[in-house]
Amino acid sequence: MTQRKRISWLGVTGIVCGLAGVLVGYKASAETIAIVRGTIAIGDGSAPIPNGTVVVRDGRVVAAGASVAVPAGARVIDATGKWVTPGIVAGFSRLGLTDVDGVEQATDISSDGPFSAALDIAPAINPNAQPVAVNRADGVTRAIVAPGVGKSIFAGQGALIDTAADVDPVTRARLFQYVELGEQGAEQAGGSRAAAHVLLRNALREAAELGRGIPAAAVTRNPISPDSQPVVRNPNESRLYDARRSQDVLLTRFDAAALVPVLQGRQILMIHAERAADIRQVIALGREFPRLKLVLVGADEGWTVAPELARSGIPVIASALSDLPAAFESIAATQSNIGRMRAAGVKVAIGTVNDDDTRMAFRARQYAGNLVALGRLPGAVGVSWGEALALITSRPAEAVGVGGEIGSLQPGRHGDVVIWSADPLDNVAAAETVLIDGVEQPLVTRQTRLRERYQDLTPGVLPPAYRR
Repeated sequence: MTQRKRISWLGVTGIVCGLAGVLVGYKASAETIAIVRGTIAIGDGSAPIPNGTVVVRDGRVVAAGASVAVPAGARVIDATGKWVTPGIVAGFSRLGLTDVDGVEQATDISSDGPFSAALDIAPAINPNAQPVAVNRADGVTRAIVAPGVGKSIFAGQGALIDTAADVDPVTRARLFQYVELGEQGAEQAGGSRAAAHVLLRNALREAAELGRGIPAAAVTRNPISPDSQPVVRNPNESRLYDARRSQDVLLTRFDAAALVPVLQGRQILMIHAERAADIRQVIALGREFPRLKLVLVGADEGWTVAPELARSGIPVIASALSDLPAAFESIAATQSNIGRMRAAGVKVAIGTVNDDDTRMAFRARQYAGNLVALGRLPGAVGVSWGEALALITSRPAEAVGVGGEIGSLQPGRHGDVVIWSADPLDNVAAAETVLIDGVEQPLVTRQTRLRERYQDLTPGVLPPAYRR
């Protein structure tokens, strides 16, 4: 895509988003809502609570459980016969970065331009992308969004977003730096895993050289309010990095600057690797650079090195049902991967890794349900119902350090709540009410509009699109 096309597209997106904001309003509800008489699942791994109550006030969860009083003046929603859970958190996705694959101008996942680690995916998130609405209608309220690699093993900085129908989707910009190792990383580095590891370490050392020149005042000045403060300061502010560099460098100044907070442990380093040998290299990287906050994505062969992963403390976001040797780096893939890693003490969450991550984040609850059923098969290792829900709500949030803000119905969390027609880990269940930050969301999608338009055709009368 040319730069002119990209600017034009983003400009149009901005106009559309602005109009959408006028139409649907903004989030941050000042309302008090009490959801009563439903089966409540907190999302922390505990069992469901029958006949419970959830109270949300000013966009935050106040209380949830069996003996919760309904505050005076609250709007009461009767959930008799329904299930009430925290919103689903997409553990790994590209939600909001594309609409349709066949139109290059509609995709902002990766860049072939001169920058890599410095890329910030947050400005490219389109809250009006149809996959956002589709996933919202199926109970996905937050998503961890990673960029894809272009010409480097560094893809850039990913974000945490919400799926609300408003103009401000970004919850945390620049939450993590994303790196590809394994087969794809080797390809980006020139055809060898050895080259990928050298590139990664060289980049961190260039960042260390640049970081030594950052004045202390640059880190502490201009404090931001807790409500708006991102996990890290914007590393793309080049004015903060005027240190001298040696002449023997591979990274652009912006890319090196973007890795300074990673090296200092102020920004998560998320690494995709599947093969056991690659996972061991990620663990070794943590020992070599002890301040890194590592998160492992993929890990199809994670169960084979589960004790080492558990000792390292590195959280894992894995595909739930990857069980085929689809690549040489996934020969030991098995549906028991997550269950076995959990049994060994690894911190695990579910993500749609290598699994249509631009649209199908809502599949996570199906996968979680399958892991429950897997526990009933001889020789297989699954998870309990409560833990399965946690794998798609609180565990992804905890993996990227925001478990205190989202992912469960514990007091103080964002008011992301879903009322389901039945057990949400059963495919027949539908999201009937979705709250994000305490605001009830529209569940209309392009698909539902098409259904309503064409489901009752009168014989002999042309559909609306064919009338003049």
